[in-house]
Amino acid sequence: MFEDKTLYVKQLKPDLYLLDENHECSGYLVIGDKKAALIDTMMGYHNYKEEIRKITDKPVMVINTHGHPDHIFGNVFFDEAYMNPDDLDLAVEMCKDPEFVEACDKEGVSMPPFKVIKGGDVVDLGGKTLEVYDIPGHTRGGILLLLKEDRILFTGDAINHHLWLQLPGVLPYNECVEAIDKVLFLEDKADFILHGHGRDFDDISLMHCVRDAIQEIVDGKTEGDMDYTYFLGTCKQHPFSVEEDKHYQQDEHVIVYDEAYL
Repeated sequence: MFEDKTLYVKQLKPDLYLLDENHECSGYLVIGDKKAALIDTMMGYHNYKEEIRKITDKPVMVINTHGHPDHIFGNVFFDEAYMNPDDLDLAVEMCKDPEFVEACDKEGVSMPPFKVIKGGDVVDLGGKTLEVYDIPGHTRGGILLLLKEDRILFTGDAINHHLWLQLPGVLPYNECVEAIDKVLFLEDKADFILHGHGRDFDDISLMHCVRDAIQEIVDGKTEGDMDYTYFLGTCKQHPFSVEEDKHYQQDEHVIVYDEAYL
C-alpha cells in the first residue's frame, strides 16, 4: 500500500477510464450521469478515491469482479464494495495476509464491508447500465459486467490472455467450460472485452477462444504443454490460438492449469 509503483491512467472513451497499476493489474472507471462505478480496486498501491476525484466528483460505487487480492485490496480507501457472496470466504481469507494487515495498520485503513452483487443484478449509473452475470471458474464467485450502452464486457480474470486455473479454489475444468457456455450469448451483446490485467480493448471473440482452450485441456489435447513455475510451485501452461482477423492487445495466449482439477 502506497508503494513506489507507477499508476497509468488512460481515457478509453469520454466516460470510461483504465487505471493500470504498474502493469500488474487493472481497474476501470465507468462514469454515468448520476454516479460512477470503479470495477476492481487492484492492490491498493494508490489511494484510488483521491485519484478518481481528479476525474469526476460523482459518487463512486465499487464493484469487485472476484475476491483475489489484486482486485480488492484497494477497497480500503472506500466505504463499501460489492462482490458476489460466493467469493466472500475467499476475500476474507486473502485479507488475513500479514503484509496486508501490517500495511492497513500502518496507514490507518481497513477493509470496508462487502455488499451483495450477483448474476441478474442491474446497476443504473444514469445513462450507463451495468448488467451482472455469474461466471464461476477462476474463482467460485466471479462475475462479468456488461456495459450495455457501449457493448463492452468487463471480465476480471475470468476471460483473459493469461488465465490462471491452477490456484486453490478453482472449479473443475469441465465446470469452467460449462460456466462460459452459459454466458457465450454475450458475444452477441458486446464487441469488446476489458479484463483485469488489460491495457486496452480485446475483441469479444476472446471468450470462445478461452472456452475452447479449456476444453482442449479437458480432452487431453495437451501434448507439448510446458511447465509453469509460480509462487506456489510448478504446474502446466497450455497455449491457445485466437482469430487472425480480430484485434487483441496481447500476442501470447495461455491457460495455466493443474492436472489435479481435471
